[in-house]
Amino acid sequence: MTYRVAVIGAGRMGQGIALALSRAGVEVWLLGRAPKAVPAPLAVRVEDWAGACRAAEVILIATPDAAIPVVAERLLGERCLSPRSSVLHLSGLLDRGALAAPADTGAGLGSFHPLQTVADPETAGERFRGAFAGVEGDAGALLAGVRLAERLGMTPVRIPAGAKAAYHAGATIVANYTVALMGMAVRVAASAGVPADLAGMIYLPLLHGAAVNLDRLAPQDALTGAIRRGDAGTVAAHLAALTPGDRRLYAVVGLEALALSRQAGLAEGAAAELERLLTDAATGR
Repeated sequence: MTYRVAVIGAGRMGQGIALALSRAGVEVWLLGRAPKAVPAPLAVRVEDWAGACRAAEVILIATPDAAIPVVAERLLGERCLSPRSSVLHLSGLLDRGALAAPADTGAGLGSFHPLQTVADPETAGERFRGAFAGVEGDAGALLAGVRLAERLGMTPVRIPAGAKAAYHAGATIVANYTVALMGMAVRVAASAGVPADLAGMIYLPLLHGAAVNLDRLAPQDALTGAIRRGDAGTVAAHLAALTPGDRRLYAVVGLEALALSRQAGLAEGAAAELERLLTDAATGR
């Protein structure tokens, strides 16, 4: 039996998930507001959204968050939905509440959030395989989300109602703040006299090594460095070398590293000394 999916929104994520599904043998329609160049065999369908959405078992809304309720209203107004349909938006933050308009249609309503970035739609299928997807919503939406994840080679993770914001904050910390911290490290290296063309490169092997460790170990076991070994002297030297703003950020993140170190068995005497040092720096004392 043919599995049919309509993807609304022709940005990078919309193109990427549509292309990945197409290559997995799914019949896909990519719906957008205007024609644009997209990877073959996709084509952006501008007219007759309703026809595509009525024919699809699953409708994916791959638009900016603010547009999701607007699209839901359009699906209701054009009578696109029935009890055999499921509508899933791709927002990491919003839950099924963003799809309130068609609540009485009997369609499954929820969200499907790939825990993966898509910079190039052509490689999205490779990046999805082996990754996780947060799935949330009513019973019909959960079933559709699990089936979709299986088609993409992803592992579905059910997110409880009301928990999307905390779940998405965790994703932001990993995907975005890691990059921000690398930017900070590059700036600190440059201030120490490392040539500009090297400042963006010298820490990459450390980042790769940390990722490899985390692939095999729990965070408390993957952690290395001065805080993990209880070296207050090194931490104090780091703090003294940083600007006030960088010092506070180092200390706040350092307190998280200290919590992991305690879980891993750091002696309490060393931990207490580090806690005093980091707390003073974090609060500007």
